[in-house]
Amino acid sequence: MSRKSGSADPAAMDAAAEMAKAGRLKQIRMVAGLVNRTNPRAMPIVIGSGLGILAVLVVVGLLTGLAALLIPLGVLLGLLVAMILFGRFAQAAQYATIEGQPGAAAAVLENMRGNWTVTPAIAANRNLDVVHRAVGRPGVVLIGEGSPARLASLLAAEKKRVARVAYEVPIFEFQVGDEEGQIPLSKLQRKVMRLPRNLKPAAVSDLNHRLKALQPSLQAPKGPIPRNIRQPKMPRPKTR
Repeated sequence: MSRKSGSADPAAMDAAAEMAKAGRLKQIRMVAGLVNRTNPRAMPIVIGSGLGILAVLVVVGLLTGLAALLIPLGVLLGLLVAMILFGRFAQAAQYATIEGQPGAAAAVLENMRGNWTVTPAIAANRNLDVVHRAVGRPGVVLIGEGSPARLASLLAAEKKRVARVAYEVPIFEFQVGDEEGQIPLSKLQRKVMRLPRNLKPAAVSDLNHRLKALQPSLQAPKGPIPRNIRQPKMPRPKTR
């Protein structure tokens, strides 16, 4: 996932395509490069933390005579801490790459754990304000991206449309962004995953079946959508 406002970054898109074809070690190197470009201090922190834990346990092991036990433990703990930190920095780099691009919220939703059905861009307007839909155990979650003033009516209209087939299923609404009342993109997944589990799996399947009757007015590709999309021009009427 990539993320700063403006048009999609071609370099980031090429890197994502390469990662899909690369082996595990090459993927790690590519992710490390992305992390380093986003935050130059990240990799020194990751490496320093792992080596620091190893050094402490080596010293303690030599002083206590337990080196045979503590040195292997230090290696394992150092690698574990380094991997955890690397994963967090990698996630932050991914969010930083796509943040601000229309469709970024859909990319985050599609990477959630669990049995979620995500439909990107079920509603949109000419200003590229979009509404995405996620269906899971909590119910129906509508996520809007764009201007808060314009999203209010867009979300309200979509909620009314969904309620026609969702009946008494809970419908949640969120707006993604940095303005007041909106949720930062980096906190969206955590916010949605913490919603209460209101439906059983069978009810979720039935709900998805009923929602298929609601055809989206706009089909959008997966992931971030470039901002420089031009609206198609309507054909001019022929003059007689």
